[in-house]
Amino acid sequence: MAIVKRVIRALLLLLLLVFIVIQFFHPLPNSDGDESGTIANVFPVSDTLQAILKTSCYDCHSNHTNYPWYAKIQPVDWWLDHHVKEGKAELNFSIFASYSPRRQYRKFEEIMEQVKADEMPVYAYTLPHPEAALDASQKELLITWSSAMRDTLEQHHPMDSLVRKKK
Repeated sequence: MAIVKRVIRALLLLLLLVFIVIQFFHPLPNSDGDESGTIANVFPVSDTLQAILKTSCYDCHSNHTNYPWYAKIQPVDWWLDHHVKEGKAELNFSIFASYSPRRQYRKFEEIMEQVKADEMPVYAYTLPHPEAALDASQKELLITWSSAMRDTLEQHHPMDSLVRKKK
């Protein structure tokens, strides 16, 4: 029995040591500081809409992530960084201007779909950030704006270049 206690104690000390050591390893910041490609540079974004995007979207979908205090603790930092990188790979409002018209069109459609389905912002984000949860009027504003921006793209680009023809 004494051997089992020693092994458990040694394992706990090893885990504590690993936990302490990983605190010194943090992901690199994921912001490039370049503002030339932001969505507001190519599409009209009202102050109200900009506030909604900043509060509910930008932490995961822009180069302006504000990490909470608990992000300084590993492995939480790695987990959050992974989710932010994943979110930015899917949609990054900071580089939206660099997207092709087809991709912009599709992203506006996805914004509408995900906001309508209450899939964005995700519950795991709104739980610690209740101010990010969208109310009905905010959802309607985002959906209406996304629809209008998608329609604007349709007017300025041939439809077949934006939407793949269904066979």
